[in-house]
Order: sequence, then C-alpha cells, then structure tokens
Amino acid sequence: MYAQESPLHGRLSRLVAALAVAGLTLVGCAPAGDEASASPRWHDASSAPSPRASAAPSPSAKAAPQTISLSATGDIVMGNAPNRLPSGGGKGFFNGVKAALAADLVMGNLEEPLTEDTGHRKCAPKSTGCHQFRAPPSYAAHLRAGGFELMNQANNHGNDYGPAGYTNTQKALEEHGLAHTGARGEITVVDVEGIKVAAVGFSSYSLNNDLTDIPAGKRLVAEAAKKADLVVVQVHMGGEGSGKTRVKPGTEMFLGENRGDPIKFSHAMIDAGADLIVGHGPHVMRAVEFYKGRLIAYSLGNFAGGGGTLSRGGPLGLGAVLKVSLAADGSWGGGQLISTYMNAAGKPVTDGDRKGLALVSDVTGKDFPETGAAFDKAGKITPPD
Repeated sequence: MYAQESPLHGRLSRLVAALAVAGLTLVGCAPAGDEASASPRWHDASSAPSPRASAAPSPSAKAAPQTISLSATGDIVMGNAPNRLPSGGGKGFFNGVKAALAADLVMGNLEEPLTEDTGHRKCAPKSTGCHQFRAPPSYAAHLRAGGFELMNQANNHGNDYGPAGYTNTQKALEEHGLAHTGARGEITVVDVEGIKVAAVGFSSYSLNNDLTDIPAGKRLVAEAAKKADLVVVQVHMGGEGSGKTRVKPGTEMFLGENRGDPIKFSHAMIDAGADLIVGHGPHVMRAVEFYKGRLIAYSLGNFAGGGGTLSRGGPLGLGAVLKVSLAADGSWGGGQLISTYMNAAGKPVTDGDRKGLALVSDVTGKDFPETGAAFDKAGKITPPD
C-alpha cells in the first residue's frame, strides 16, 4: 500500500476540513482545464500515513523491501447515472476480484467521471454511436473498497461531463483517499513501502497529456524519473473494437481520431525513463512485450462495465489484472496475468477458464516473436531469453 503526503499546491478549504476529520491528507491538483505549464504539476504523496496503513509501523521503522508489487487493470465503468446503475447502490462491486487486485499499489483506468450532472453533454440528444458515462461521486467509495489506490483519468470518457465533471471526479477520488493522474502536466508521486512511484497518464484528448506528442511525453517522463524511483505510464491508445487485438507498427486511427502509434510511444517512454507501461483503450486484450527489460501491456481490455455500459461479446468481455514486482531500479522481479471477465451485471470476476490469458499469449507470440513475454498456464510472466 502507498502512503500519502501533502501536495505542493493548495487545497480547497472545504476538502481540507472534511479530510482532517477523517485523519487524511489530500493529493492536490491544479484545475483540470488549465493548459499544461512549462513545469509539471507535482502531486507528491509520499510521506503521510495511508488510511489503511495507519496501524502499521512507519516506513522509518523498517527497511524498505527489495521489490514492491503493483497491480493494474483496463477500463472501468461502474454504471451510467441516472438509470443504468448496479443494484444495491453498487456495494461490493469489486468483490469478485478484490483478492486478485491485492498489491502494494493497486491502479485502475477510470473510464467515466464521478460527478453529478453538470449540464455538459458530449453526445447530442438522441445521437447514435456516441457514448457518455457518469457515476455518482459516492462511487469512489466502491473503488476504495475494492482495493484501488490510484486511478487514471486519461481516456476518451474522462471529459464526458466537461471540465467541471473532470474536476468533480478528482475531488471525489481525493475524498475517499484515492490518488489520480492524467491531467495535462500532472505527475503523481506515491510512496509504496519506501519506494517512490510516479504515475503519468496519456491519451489523445485535450485535458490529458498527448500521446501523439512524443517529444513532450519524453520530457514529462524524464522529469518524473528525476523525482521518483519508478515511473508508471498509464496510456489510452490504439483503435477500438473486437477486431483490434493485434499490435502493428504505425499510427492507429479510430473514427477519424489519431489514437497514437502504440509501439513507438511505448518504446519512447521507456527510453525516457518509464519502468512500466499500462495500456488500455481498444476494449480488448493485446500483447505484452518487454523492451529494455521493461514490460509493456499494450491493452488490458475491459475490466468492468456495470449496467451494460460495455459490450461483453467475444473478446470485448475479457479483461485481466496485471501484477508485477519491480525493484527500486526498475529491474524485473516477476509478474502474473490473472484473467477476468464481466459477468451478466457487468461486474468483474476472475475467469477460471483463463480465456484472456489464452488470447494474450496467442497475440503476443504473433506480434512480438522475439521480444514478447512468455506465459505459463497460471499466467506467470517471464521475459524472453
């Protein structure tokens, strides 16, 4: 688990008061609509006690472990307010995968705002082929209960309810002790068992760091690497759909949008100092590659689609929990891919048939025969020889 530290930027006074009552500190952020400045906006969250760690010895009382464990998922939509929300108010939404998620740092890709209706509409009334999502701010509690600690907002649905919805999501996450990343210029640093981990989110959308501007991305990642032991890049990249399981060199387009060059981007970020690339966006699982000893998961697929918000057909219903162990210098300490699927309610559960693992193993061998990861029957990940 990670510990939080006071941010470098001011907090909203009402949030401070609320969190003080709970004994928490707030991971801060400049407003989501701000243009990226010349300097990154830091969220240094690395020394105050985590709510879940308050009874544990302080980091100074014990030596930091040689490695830490991290887990990550693909797209998460818990429901769509007001009429497509899970039963029981969403309580226990992640119970089916809580054990699989457990790690020193648990990360997810939040594919919807957590906000009341702001009046902003991404989709025109009665439009077809356009999707917008939101869940109540209180649903941040379900993420926390499931074990999540850091959420990525850099994706094509983070701004469905405009800049106000984006900022409301940040506040909701903070109020439940969750860190966030993905806003332009945003670098989020958390302390994980004595090892500082920086997270940076990218997508092809204006509120986020632009994955199509690779030189700017490299500068941001290089800056993150100066302030942390490990750098994790969360990136929403690539075309979408059931036929998009393959990764090929070159730019991918979807509905006229430039969704980046996944291979070029991922390699460039590792060249700049990233230690782990967590991809999502295509809504299907994709290959896993090692580049310079660092793991790239090109897409972790659909993890949750409550209320029927995400399609469950074929490969679209498959997801995974990616678990890795890394040393403070970024060297590989082991990993596993745990298959999941969305049940009839769109909630994630572990998959005993390991269909997602079979898919990833197959496309990895085809797309990266020399540099792809190897998997055993239980999903253990091994770098290529």
